[in-house]
Amino acid sequence: MEELNQGYNLIENKRLDILELTTILLILASFFSIVNLRFLKLPMTIGLMILAIALSIVILIFGFFFPTFLDIAYTITESFDFNFMLMNVMLPFLLFAGAMSINVHILRKDKLTILLLASFGVLFSTYVVGSLTYYLLNAPMFGLSSLGITYLDCLLFGSLIAPTDPIAVLSIIKRMKLSLVTETRIAGESLFNDGIGVVVFLTLLGAKTTGSEVTLDSVGVLFFTEVIGGLALGAIVGYFGLKLVRYIENEHVELEVLITLALVLFVSVIATRYHLSGPLGVVILGLYLNKHIKEKDGNGDSELAMGDYVYKFWHLLDETLNAILFILIGLEIILIFDSFNLVYLALSVITIVLVVLSRYIGVSVPIIFLSKFRDFEENTAKIITWGGLRGGLSIALALNLPDDMGDVKSLILILTYAVVLFTILVQGLTMEKIVKKK
Repeated sequence: MEELNQGYNLIENKRLDILELTTILLILASFFSIVNLRFLKLPMTIGLMILAIALSIVILIFGFFFPTFLDIAYTITESFDFNFMLMNVMLPFLLFAGAMSINVHILRKDKLTILLLASFGVLFSTYVVGSLTYYLLNAPMFGLSSLGITYLDCLLFGSLIAPTDPIAVLSIIKRMKLSLVTETRIAGESLFNDGIGVVVFLTLLGAKTTGSEVTLDSVGVLFFTEVIGGLALGAIVGYFGLKLVRYIENEHVELEVLITLALVLFVSVIATRYHLSGPLGVVILGLYLNKHIKEKDGNGDSELAMGDYVYKFWHLLDETLNAILFILIGLEIILIFDSFNLVYLALSVITIVLVVLSRYIGVSVPIIFLSKFRDFEENTAKIITWGGLRGGLSIALALNLPDDMGDVKSLILILTYAVVLFTILVQGLTMEKIVKKK
């Protein structure tokens, strides 16, 4: 026990630095990957998250008998700073890798469908989930009126849980035998709806922190600076980046990797500095540098803008960061365990139903309208609904809520985590069955 106390004092006096944290995560990712490959044989990201959750439960049980050990686990988990690691470190690379894997030709032809699904779905879900959650949380049967939950608080929850997480979605649909059109629609909608969701979230968060009213002018200004600015930044950097990569002409593949890394970081830094949408910026950059960006030449041969070496590198980075991300999601259960109770469990179940139903209606309405002009596969709405996974992005936005919200923030974080777990574990594992029933 003395050694345990010494370890606790060491961690308490010096929070783990980025090298130590990265080492821990890579060791866990490697070990869990082997266990999943040999025993669980689940989709890698889902298997890793299940193992991380199992590790968290073991730590909590062990910590019940040895509280000091649990304190050490809390300190290490808090050192991960999930919000910073996802939003500022991992997200740009993951979104860029995802955008590079999409068929740009289909995306261009179907852009109106994808944009309508992304925009209407997020706005509809934000309003419906926020409104119904407000009435649910203020119902006398749950006894939560003392928390002082406002309608704006519930709209904030609706906005952070409405957009699907492109990282989680892309990692799942790659395994599904979907048609190329449906796969591109799901992936494209997930890549773009997070930008709209973040704008709505930031608008509501600004109204929450400043006490100002949400007006069309404020939404319009924020939309222009965040969304339009991010798209423009990604397009400009992507245009010149593509010319630079073509100039090299596949002669120096290592240099191509270096250029793509530099471009992703450049877009992310500039977007953060000038309050533009970094996620949308790197998505547009990835689409510009996508291997499908060039049309086929007269001989019918695919003329690639970059070599296969670059795509293998980004595939490796994508798989590694996805593994780390899903492990982090699994470990976050340690931080919310103290706030959990049976009332929150009942609320989580009802909230999950609300989120899924609002997602279904939010994508069904645009599909019904667009079916007059576009062809859709049978049960497309069900496939897109069940493929609408939430992930680290929703958790990161929930962690961004002001600390002075107190128990309200804890409740929103628990509900968010419950929805994320359900969509990834239940919907992710049963997605293939839904696809086969279409």
